[in-house]
Amino acid sequence: MPRALVLLSGGLDSATCAALARDAGHDIFTLTFDYGSRHSKEVDAANALAQHFGSEKHMVFKLALDKIGGSALLDESEEIRQNGVADDIPSTYVPARNIIFLSIALAHAERFGCDAIFIGANAIDYSGYPDCRPEFIEAFQKMADVGTKRGAEGRPIQIVAPLVDLSKAEIINKGMVLGVPYNLTWSCYLGGEKKACGKCDACQFRLKGFEEAGYDDPIEYGN
Repeated sequence: MPRALVLLSGGLDSATCAALARDAGHDIFTLTFDYGSRHSKEVDAANALAQHFGSEKHMVFKLALDKIGGSALLDESEEIRQNGVADDIPSTYVPARNIIFLSIALAHAERFGCDAIFIGANAIDYSGYPDCRPEFIEAFQKMADVGTKRGAEGRPIQIVAPLVDLSKAEIINKGMVLGVPYNLTWSCYLGGEKKACGKCDACQFRLKGFEEAGYDDPIEYGN
């Protein structure tokens, strides 16, 4: 069976990506980044999801992006936007995050003989991050084609972003058909103790998606 490396953040999109990769007939390997964010809830969720999906090898890669900073996800002194999604790129943008993540994923994929990397980038219901758009995925594919041994040998690793043009509701509908355990996922930027805040961009998009898809969100939210 072909192998796929799934970037598994622990969130709704990456969980759906893992289900799609498995449904497409891939043996899946999973890679999670513990990159110095203000909480570890997504890493915990990713570990549970990797086990659920039967990952051949689940890797948690530590990165100290908090040493760079520049994001409210990395610095608790910076404010995270709540109750309203604007058109600007918000403070939760992490500088060059997906460039860094995909570069490391590319090395892992080549090392473990994976034919594809699945990433849950989405450019419809999202916070406007520039590294989640189709043109970024296309540009990274070109770089991967010329900058790896496999690419030079004519066997390039494919960067697959199956959710990039879907709304959150469409993503959730796909996931429900595939039996994605959304109760195991975590999206909230704030972390909290047990409940998601329900107010940050990630929670707002998630709640909107479940409402439009006609399902109840299985995780708990605070007041």
